[in-house]
Amino acid sequence: MPAKKLLLLAGDYVEDYEIMVPFQALQAVGHTVHAVCPGKLAGDYVHTAIHDFEGAQTYSEKPGHRFTLNASFVETRAESYDALVIPGGRAPEYLRLNAEVIALVKHFASSGKPIAAICHGAQLLAAAGVISGRRISAYPACAPEVTLAGAQYAEIPVDQAVTDGKIVTAPAWPAHPAWIAQFLKVLGTTITH
Repeated sequence: MPAKKLLLLAGDYVEDYEIMVPFQALQAVGHTVHAVCPGKLAGDYVHTAIHDFEGAQTYSEKPGHRFTLNASFVETRAESYDALVIPGGRAPEYLRLNAEVIALVKHFASSGKPIAAICHGAQLLAAAGVISGRRISAYPACAPEVTLAGAQYAEIPVDQAVTDGKIVTAPAWPAHPAWIAQFLKVLGTTITH
């Protein structure tokens, strides 16, 4: 299995599990993962938020960990990466307003490179206009944006994921096992026991 170089897009109040788990898991199987955030440099951190399902009409939010970035956004060149990872939380809500972020997402999609997005990460895919005609999962509150972007919203259990071509999406962090496994398959990563 050749190791891949992956770009992970972060921002303040990204969902804690949705950045930490893929960042660590993808490195654990041998891939290089560069976590970047617009306006921040390697060694800076983003605040994370913990979103939980506690019986209310929507998720609750609590402060999470500080996540240290290991690469600088200003030095990021999409051409030098093999795939893109977009965690959820509140970060995609404002990252989608950044023209450089949208250009990055468009590069990965138009180049046919694998993209993994979870939860509110679909907001970036929708804003970049790269999901029309695809089957895309996301946190249910993002379903209208997915549909308005011309995609079919995949209403799946919270612990499942869906792959459409080279785009792997899931509704929330309980889907990590399915989401990461499907993304590894799209990356061509084989794990033997």
